[in-house]
Amino acid sequence: MSPSDSCPCGSGRPFERCCGPVLAGRPAPSAERLMRSRYTAHVLDDRDHLRASWHPSTRPAEVVLEPGVEWLGLTVLGTERGGLLDEDGRVEFRARWRRHGTEGELHEISRFVREGRHWFYLDGLVP
Repeated sequence: MSPSDSCPCGSGRPFERCCGPVLAGRPAPSAERLMRSRYTAHVLDDRDHLRASWHPSTRPAEVVLEPGVEWLGLTVLGTERGGLLDEDGRVEFRARWRRHGTEGELHEISRFVREGRHWFYLDGLVP
């Protein structure tokens, strides 16, 4: 992906000014930005970022991605807390996917916690 390409997370910003820095290791400024970077990591098959951004208390030993899944788009439905001064946050989203000609959608309310300057994905609830 070229740095000037539009970010896969759907923000409308170039990758280099959106999820690129977070995937490169810069702390996400908010829970929503971390969630968007995690979506982009799924698009780019970046298991290292998914694992590093997962809170140690709920992190799996290995991040396994389903082969053949094409991520088609992300819609953020709402956020609760998750800002610069918050210690926790929630982001509700829908992510569309296609696999072997079948399309589907992941609808989740992701929970995040902040430790120091770093946001971490804790877990997700399916509404």
